[in-house]
Amino acid sequence: MTPGELDQVREDLETFTAEMFEAFTRADQYRWGQAYVRGLLLDGRRKSVEPMAARLGEDGNRQALAHFVTTSPWNPAHVRARLAWRMHEAIKPTALIVDDTGFLKDGVSSACVSRQYTGTAGKVTNCQVGVSVHLARDHASAPVNWRLFVPKSWDPASELAEPDKVARRERCGIPADLGHVEKWQLALDMIDETRSWDVRVPLVLAGAGYGDAAAFRLGLNQRGLNYVVGISTTPSAHPAAAHRVTPPCGGIGRPPAARYPEPARSVKALVIEAGRGAAKPVSWCEDSRPGNGRTGHRRRYSRFVALRVRPAGGEIREAAEGVELPESWLLAEWPAGAPEPVRFWLSDLPADTPLTTLVRLAKLRRRAEHDYRELKQALGLAHFEGRSFKGWHHHVTLVSLAHAFRTLRRLATAPRVVASA
Repeated sequence: MTPGELDQVREDLETFTAEMFEAFTRADQYRWGQAYVRGLLLDGRRKSVEPMAARLGEDGNRQALAHFVTTSPWNPAHVRARLAWRMHEAIKPTALIVDDTGFLKDGVSSACVSRQYTGTAGKVTNCQVGVSVHLARDHASAPVNWRLFVPKSWDPASELAEPDKVARRERCGIPADLGHVEKWQLALDMIDETRSWDVRVPLVLAGAGYGDAAAFRLGLNQRGLNYVVGISTTPSAHPAAAHRVTPPCGGIGRPPAARYPEPARSVKALVIEAGRGAAKPVSWCEDSRPGNGRTGHRRRYSRFVALRVRPAGGEIREAAEGVELPESWLLAEWPAGAPEPVRFWLSDLPADTPLTTLVRLAKLRRRAEHDYRELKQALGLAHFEGRSFKGWHHHVTLVSLAHAFRTLRRLATAPRVVASA
C-alpha cells in the first residue's frame, strides 16, 4: 500500500472502532481497544500482547494492552451487539451458523482447559473449546457471539468434577453460578441473545455435533427458526409415507396407543434403500478464490439424495405425542463412484424446497470453517496467553472486530459479488 492508502485504512479503522466501542465510558479503554485491534491486523506471526506491543510503536504499552484485554471492566456483550448490528447491515445474512473450535493448550491453568475432543486437532487433546455464532451468506460471514465451553471436570456440581480444576475456578474468574452446559444449549442461548439485539435471521445451520441433538432441533422449532443441520448416521427416522396405526383392542386394559407399524431405521439405511439412482448431480459455489474462473468463485460438484422422512428422536416423539411425527428433509451426499452415501443433513424447510437450495444451504455451513481459518492464521484467535475467563471473552471479541473490519473492506471492493449471492 502507498502511504496515503495506509493512512486511509487507519482512519477507517478508527471510525469502525469508535462505533464498536461507543459504550466505553473511559478514554483509555477506547485508546487501548483501538490499539489492540490494530495490533491484531498488523503483519506478524504471533498476536499475543508482547509481540503486538513491539509492533504498535507509540501505542505499544504492553502493560496497558494486557490490562485492557485481561481485567478492564468492559462488557463484551455490548461490543458484540454493535458488531452484530453492523455486520447484519453489511452482509444481509441468509443464515446463522453455529460451530465450535478448539484452542490448543500446553498447560492446565487457563480457564476451562481440559482433555476433550476438538475438530481442530481431530482428536481428544488438552484444549479449550469455544462455541460461536456467525452471520452468513454465500460469500461473506462474520462471528458475532461466543461462549467458552465449561467441561464437567470444571463444574463443582458434576460427578466428574476434578478438585484441582474446581480449585482454579476463582483464580480464573469463572462466575460461581456458571457450570457445565451442553454445546447445543450454549448455541440456543447465544441465538436467543442475538435475537434480543434485534438481529433476526430465520435459518440456522450447524454440524452433526448439534444436529444429532434432537433437543437442539426442537429448540429451533420452538423459536420459529428453520434449520439445515448435519447429522451422523446415528439418528433414526421413518419414511414420510409411514403413518401410525392403532392395533386392535383385546378388550382388557387400556386401549393400545397408535404406533408406527415398523421401527424407525437409521438415516443411512433409508438412503441406501432409495438407491444410487436417486442421487442427482448438483453444483454449488463454495467460496471465492482470486483468479479462479470469470468471477473468482470456486464451484463444487457432487451427487445428492433428498428424501422426506419423519425423524424419530426421543424429544421429537415427546413433542409430537398424540400426533404424527413431523416431516423433514433428509439430505445425503452420495458422490459418483462412492459405494455408499458419505454425509447427511436434516432440514425442516418446506416440502417444495428445491434440491439445489438444500445443497447450497447445507454447504454454506463451511463459511464458519473459513472464518476460523482467517481468525487463527491471520488474526491470532488462539494466541491469547492469559488464563482468565473474562480475558478469553475479551480477546475473542476483539479478534472478531478485526475479522469484521477485514470483511467490510473486502465487501467494499467487491459489492457486486456479494449482492448476487
